[in-house]
Amino acid sequence: MRHLYSGKVRELYEMDGDSGVLLLVATDRISAFDYVLPTEIPDKGKILTQLSLWWFDRLTDVVPNHLVDAPVPPEFAGRAMTCQQLDMVQIECVARGYLAGSGTADYQATGEVCGHTLPAGLSEGSRLPEPIFTPASKAPRGEHDQNIPVSEVADRVGTGVAAELERITLEIYRRGAEVAERRGIIVADTKVELGIDPSGTLRLADEVLTPDSSRFWPADQWSPGRSQPSLDKQYVRDWLTSPESGWDRQSGEPPPPLPSAVVERTRERYVRAYEDITGQRWG
Repeated sequence: MRHLYSGKVRELYEMDGDSGVLLLVATDRISAFDYVLPTEIPDKGKILTQLSLWWFDRLTDVVPNHLVDAPVPPEFAGRAMTCQQLDMVQIECVARGYLAGSGTADYQATGEVCGHTLPAGLSEGSRLPEPIFTPASKAPRGEHDQNIPVSEVADRVGTGVAAELERITLEIYRRGAEVAERRGIIVADTKVELGIDPSGTLRLADEVLTPDSSRFWPADQWSPGRSQPSLDKQYVRDWLTSPESGWDRQSGEPPPPLPSAVVERTRERYVRAYEDITGQRWG
């Protein structure tokens, strides 16, 4: 194999002798606030991979994906997938059904999120009247993605592709939210990665509906007006911005290592997300 790229969480390799076949390996690294943290979360890469594969099987009628039938090297078993090389769309495709994260900040400042005017009186965690497509520009590693108006997507990729990005993203969100709701989980928002294959077909890539790419909230604990309990990496973000961490996000210094208790509680949230959504025991 030939190593091509290191992302925040994933390593990308070209498979030897297989033209256009890539190996996408999910590590146990975790990122927050555009930093890769110095502490890993055990089993995280395997959970992301296995949950993504579970969802890929259930979304084939919505959008084809990047998976190909090729063996995974045994040293990466459980945490890697073989996939087709794509020309990745340089837009972060995000769907939101609830107000959270950067969407809350945008709404509080302007009453809008990515050009969508929302009703007055919403607060952190409020359910939106209907899911909305809220794209962002892809930023270089170490920099922050910026929300952009939906109209700007068409300027960047063309009207036809933009319409398909919005349709696919919203349908993935609706399907995921419907399945998760039956398992007692709210999908507040989700980000999907899409690329174009040599035939010009848009394909789903990377990961989908995981605790890294989505906000998962236990439905029985949802209460608008506050930060929600979560089954995703929001727990790590919350610890980093708490007095306990001693880290000043504005200092320019990297975040500190995670204590063992935070590591274990984060892992527990990832495992619970996998088990609740799939109905399968982890490990």
